[in-house]
Amino acid sequence: MLEDIKRIISQHQSALEVLKNSGATLQQITLICQKALRNGNKIIFFGNGGSAADSQHLAAEFVGRFQKNREPLAALALSVNSSTLTAIGNDFGFQEVFSRQISCLAKPGDIAFGISTSGNSPNVLNGFKAAKEGNVDTVAFLGKDGGKIANQVDIPLIVSVEQTPRIQEIHILAGHIICELIEASL
Repeated sequence: MLEDIKRIISQHQSALEVLKNSGATLQQITLICQKALRNGNKIIFFGNGGSAADSQHLAAEFVGRFQKNREPLAALALSVNSSTLTAIGNDFGFQEVFSRQISCLAKPGDIAFGISTSGNSPNVLNGFKAAKEGNVDTVAFLGKDGGKIANQVDIPLIVSVEQTPRIQEIHILAGHIICELIEASL
């Protein structure tokens, strides 16, 4: 078991190095999100499973607070309304659960912020297609090689490791870095 613990920690450290070398991308994401929030726009987070949980977590950091009391910042997660998700999933297919919401909720100046550890989630990809059709800026946290989504978004942050748990750990750290920088600047 001790060897497994060391292996997991080593994998995490390798993933941290990927993020450490992605500083310019983190800066780009922070700046585009700052601009949207300063202009009265919102950040719309979406993803599946653990990425849905990260989406909700990050939206809460903006609307509530991250480290200090301040005015709320407009953000939402598309995975929180079970009635909407199941209605769209039933009537149009699960691949449309994000695209239909983005089509009606996202406006130019907003940020469509998707998270996918594989980079290939069809519903996340369709969400980005809907965002592009609506002239909405797009940001993605991705894993592995970035998958199909990497070339479909304005700013991809790719955690190029293979282990999904390590990717998720780095995604939430990257999200926290962005929250901290935005909170400090606004």
